[in-house]
Amino acid sequence: MDASNGCPSAAALRTRPLSIRTKPRAPAAEWTTEDSTADKEPVTPTARLMEDLYIVVTMGLGSPLNLPVFSAGIATQLARYPRFQSIQVADGSEDGNRRWARVKVKVDDHIIVPVLDPVAVEADADQVVEDYAASLVTLPMDASRPLWEFHFLDFPTSEATSTVVLRVHHSLGDGMSLMTLVFASARSVADPTRLPAMPKQPQRRAAIYMPRPRSAGTMAFLGWVWSYFVLAWNTMVDVAFFAATVLFLRDPKTSFSRSDDDTVFSQRRRFVHLSLSLDDVKFIKNAINCTVNDVLVGATSAALSQYYFRKTGNTITEKICLRSVLPVNLRATTSLQKYVNLIEFGKSSDVGWGNQLGYIILPFHVAMHDDPLVYVRKAKKTLDRKKRTLEMVFTCKISELFLKLFGMKQAGSFIFRRMLANTSMLFSNVIGPAEPTEFCGHPITFIAPGLYGVPQALIVHYTSYCNTIKVTLSIDDEIFPDYSQLLDDFADSFGHIKDAALGL
Repeated sequence: MDASNGCPSAAALRTRPLSIRTKPRAPAAEWTTEDSTADKEPVTPTARLMEDLYIVVTMGLGSPLNLPVFSAGIATQLARYPRFQSIQVADGSEDGNRRWARVKVKVDDHIIVPVLDPVAVEADADQVVEDYAASLVTLPMDASRPLWEFHFLDFPTSEATSTVVLRVHHSLGDGMSLMTLVFASARSVADPTRLPAMPKQPQRRAAIYMPRPRSAGTMAFLGWVWSYFVLAWNTMVDVAFFAATVLFLRDPKTSFSRSDDDTVFSQRRRFVHLSLSLDDVKFIKNAINCTVNDVLVGATSAALSQYYFRKTGNTITEKICLRSVLPVNLRATTSLQKYVNLIEFGKSSDVGWGNQLGYIILPFHVAMHDDPLVYVRKAKKTLDRKKRTLEMVFTCKISELFLKLFGMKQAGSFIFRRMLANTSMLFSNVIGPAEPTEFCGHPITFIAPGLYGVPQALIVHYTSYCNTIKVTLSIDDEIFPDYSQLLDDFADSFGHIKDAALGL
């Protein structure tokens, strides 16, 4: 939800009631799946680490809600995905391990149409959507049913004719697999018989992806060998820093941090977002010969710097290095059609679904620079270095190993929570369709995924869709009572960087 220019006081933001009335909703059409057989597949260690994490995806729709059509679309698409038909149950072992059990799904149980205050909707529909999404953080989900639900808000906002909010437990899949499932269930607006067109995936350039040179001479061969030495050295250094982060290495206390000893997952969260031009981002990328990710990370650093120095009043010569946890998708590149096969035929062997994530500890530099392009150049240097490491693979395997050796209680609290609590933020990005798309018979105007259940007060998500990049901030509004100003800082920073690129 694009934040307004007016910034209410901190006290008002903390005490403002949600504009929601809890009344029974009218029953919607019921759709059921046919398969109720049990699935004995164990819950993976990575999925068990996501015990307290939930994904919230806000999607703007370009038409009024047609609930029967949307329900039918869910029943014939997402509800057929194996994880959307499964719950976690104890496997009876002494170790307390869990497995997935297939259950019968009544789609109507997963559809929620809240009754909201019409006066509040008339006064500020955008704020009502923001408040409603924030309220989901405090509402538990029923573990006796598969942990996913759709919330429908059938009134116009500044960006959409109606809005749907999808909430999914993170154990069902990471952001990449779940968003890909959504895209595989969608269709092109131009041709509803085909899947939406997706941008070309960037080529992976680490040493392990480079073929051995066969006829380029001795120097080329030595360079190829040297790249593996660099990869091994960088990986050892990064894994050592990861271990230090889990054990004792903590970011300095700043206005972005919660209390020093707080490793509890925060239950305060708001989801706000703004739109950026993908063409502008690509212009900056081409102007200084970098990648889209370099631009996004650099602009994030610039926005955080602008917010920090304005809020604290500290001298602009101060320089701080904060760190972000960057989840990395470990799957091989997969087409949408393979996800369609998973939904329709259950061909799970074709798709790396569920949670397949490694982690990178990504530095963010908070400093003031006269030239805004310095932020992007520093980001490029950092990301180029991170492309020459297997940190994400080793962090994933180390977490799984500790979970198997010491169990969920020790491994979950000691590794996963400490890794998140000792860093300042979480950063992610997802590539969406390159053309207008409809989902369950409704055209999509924007996609804004978020996350809650982590100790960090700030999570930054970037999602591309058509010619737009959506910046979504998942924010603890106790730490960021002026979160609308932080959102404005992202818009200002992108504008300054674009203006500087135009002057080259």
